[in-house]
Amino acid sequence: MRSIWNGAISFGLVSIPIKLVNATENHAISFRQIHTEDNGRIRYRKVCELEEREVGQAEIGKAYEDADGTIIPITDEDLSHLPIPTARTIEIVAFVPADRIDPLQMGSAYYLAAGGAPAAKPYALLREAFKRSNKVAIAKFALRGRERLGMLRVVGEAIVMHGLLWPDEVRTPEGVAPDTDVTIRDKELDLADALMDTLGEVDLDDLHDEYREALEEVIAAKASGEAPPEAPAPAAGGQVLDLMAALENSVRAARESRGAPAGGGEAEVRPLPRGRTAPKETGGKKSTSTTKKTAAARKPTPARKSTSKATPGTKKTTTAKTTTAKSATAKSTTAKTGATGNPAKSTAVTKKTTTAKATPAKKTPSRKRSA
Repeated sequence: MRSIWNGAISFGLVSIPIKLVNATENHAISFRQIHTEDNGRIRYRKVCELEEREVGQAEIGKAYEDADGTIIPITDEDLSHLPIPTARTIEIVAFVPADRIDPLQMGSAYYLAAGGAPAAKPYALLREAFKRSNKVAIAKFALRGRERLGMLRVVGEAIVMHGLLWPDEVRTPEGVAPDTDVTIRDKELDLADALMDTLGEVDLDDLHDEYREALEEVIAAKASGEAPPEAPAPAAGGQVLDLMAALENSVRAARESRGAPAGGGEAEVRPLPRGRTAPKETGGKKSTSTTKKTAAARKPTPARKSTSKATPGTKKTTTAKTTTAKSATAKSTTAKTGATGNPAKSTAVTKKTTTAKATPAKKTPSRKRSA
């Protein structure tokens, strides 16, 4: 890999010659600007305003424009004599725990390669010191015309440096978070935790740029004179009326995508409940029980009538007694029917009860004549 900067790491009194190598690369597809009528390239030419002619890169230098428009030329030699110790040195100023670094500050990454055989021993020493301490180094260095902040750490067997923004270059998140009061229920947090657990972890090596791949397919199709592939129809999404339903659907979809059982019933998108007026389940049971009692009380009625007709001389007396005992008979019959569920037994019980109630009528003269 080609180095973009040569210098040294200053580690106390130890100096380690190194070469700076880009640790990342950009795979994004870039486009050219063209004239749409004839596909001619649109180019930006560097033209000198005084001579009104195009100049080459070898003729271009640096300069600072003052507030009054004065141009002050700055040469590479001027930059090499900057009165700072970091002009050609990555100066380590402190070692701190890695969690002290705000990810918002992290920028481009560079590998630090040992600059020759003499640098191998101090390079390895610094690398092993990083591993033992579990810390990262904060350093200052100059690159591309400005002093920068960096963080050094170990990746594999190499030392890598991340460019850091200066603390005053990171904006505060004022006005970003919602300014309204929001109440989060424990049930919602539980579902959010379940969704996080279901999604689990991912191997970053398995992730890839799908947009770039789709763009490559379009370019290949156009190059071969074929029609570009059609975009898939967007999934029809309903209006989410309930955060709980959205979380439940998300958990179920995440489980299904990983081949795990969804668990539970179908989660529905529903409006937030505003009150319940449905009858309690126990009420329904009571109503059913009452219906059973009524039906049971009505069934033995023919048996009572046939019993009263069996004794002609005591018809009025027996009927009166039977009418008085209707309530007791019904309750007794219901209890027996509920226990056995047999109408025949219910009839037998009714006959016994009716006969017992009609016993006083046996003392009448008609009873003696029949004897």
